[in-house]
Amino acid sequence: MADQDKEFTEYVVKAIVENADDVKVERKIDERGVLLELTVNPIDMGKIIGKEGRTAKALRTLLRVLGAKSNARINLKIIEPEGERKESIESKETKESKENDSENATEVM
Repeated sequence: MADQDKEFTEYVVKAIVENADDVKVERKIDERGVLLELTVNPIDMGKIIGKEGRTAKALRTLLRVLGAKSNARINLKIIEPEGERKESIESKETKESKENDSENATEVM
């Protein structure tokens, strides 16, 4: 079981993403059990998380079942690329401000 969970995660994730070479799974053991840290290409983050987090939740469920076979608790942490969240928030704010500006311009006319 030592690396079975890591290999399983790599296999499933590589089947989902477009950039399979960028998939990295790091396995750590701590007081809570086994922690798998998943890193993927920023382009593939949406595919790993899925709509409303369903894909990530399904992967965590499968890992929980795999861990139950050996009485181990397996946790999955998806590592977010550096600066990715900040950039997406900034682009959303910029889009909203442009929409507000266009609405204000329409009201003036």
